[in-house]
Amino acid sequence: MLHIECPWCGPRDQSEFSYGGEAHIVRPTDPDALSDEQWADYLFMRANPKGKHREQWCHSAGCRRWFNVVRDTVSYEIVAVYRVGETPPEVDDAD
Repeated sequence: MLHIECPWCGPRDQSEFSYGGEAHIVRPTDPDALSDEQWADYLFMRANPKGKHREQWCHSAGCRRWFNVVRDTVSYEIVAVYRVGETPPEVDDAD
């Protein structure tokens, strides 16, 4: 089991959290102007790197706040945790 450090509540078991997918995906400002292909790309196409990856997590069984995590997809090690809106930490090879 992973232990994830909530920026507000501290370290907790993974069972208290919900995974929210890749971090830093920006919603299009004018979705009506997108083609079907562009809209599908926004909705479904995500990076699936081998190595460090920025993800969104929610402390759903705690403070219910969203935050970002840099996690290694090979070792599952959590390299960094930071709040939404904060500048992502510099991490080698993170997408």
